[in-house]
Amino acid sequence: MTSKLDQLKTMTTVVADTGDLDAIAQWRPEDATTNPSLLLKAAASDAYRPMLDDAVLLATRQGGSAAEQLTLATDILAVLAGKEILKLIPGVVSTEVDARLSFDTAATLKRARRLVELYDQQGVDTSRVLIKIAATWEGILAAEQLEKEGIRCNLTLLFSFIQAVACAQAGTHLISPFVGRILDWHLANTGRANYPASEDPGVQSVTRIYNFYKANDFNTVVMGASFRNTGEIEMLAGCDRLTISPVLLQELKNDHGQLPRRLSATNAASDEIIGPVDEKLFRWESNEDAMATEKLAEGIRRFAADQIELENRVKQLASVA
Repeated sequence: MTSKLDQLKTMTTVVADTGDLDAIAQWRPEDATTNPSLLLKAAASDAYRPMLDDAVLLATRQGGSAAEQLTLATDILAVLAGKEILKLIPGVVSTEVDARLSFDTAATLKRARRLVELYDQQGVDTSRVLIKIAATWEGILAAEQLEKEGIRCNLTLLFSFIQAVACAQAGTHLISPFVGRILDWHLANTGRANYPASEDPGVQSVTRIYNFYKANDFNTVVMGASFRNTGEIEMLAGCDRLTISPVLLQELKNDHGQLPRRLSATNAASDEIIGPVDEKLFRWESNEDAMATEKLAEGIRRFAADQIELENRVKQLASVA
């Protein structure tokens, strides 16, 4: 019997949830996704030091205030990292817009377009880049416009069904519903010590979204993310894509048991009927979902904090004032 990882690859596109170039080279996933937290960890490695130096140099040449140079340097660093990652994979890489812009549609649009322009300046085929945006109402509006401009988006920090429906109706290319963080919330708030994989609330959330999309012929790609264990991954075998950390990739590689398909577009069924999602409905349904509201806010805060720490590291290592 082949490994569960090899079996998974026959039914799901496997994405590496890491910015570590060595790990990506080792696992050779189809795609890769990064965020400020992953870039912060990767930036401490020797492999990233030349990219840091180049990012600072390019940002300094652009002029502007110290603050403008700093944010530009971190954007360039993300792009240079994405460029190196694309050399190691055949598919696409996701690069995230600053989480501090999550409630500002215009600023998100401006930053997303800049990231694409920076990739173009580096000679990268921008069709291989997904712009990663938090799935706030403002973020979804920005993604809708970017998709019309031919810039494909990955809507992240997605915890609720209403977020998923709004993203699909906006025509976003891909969503990243978080599995493990949903489980974290339920463990912290229900008094339960554990959940079997089949009852995992994060797994159930992604399964519901997947079946709704396929049953209603939405083209938005579902990419499960933020896994806590391989049981969650196995219960979502057959999902369009799954982004998996190197630690869990290794566990799947070491396991040679049978891995059955759990999700299939052919067999997807959903009797849920959802009309057009406007801002009022989106905000009301979000307000009614304590888990999604709390985890979205927490995720934005965490990514923003790591973005700030990344900027501090750029200042410290490369003397950007």
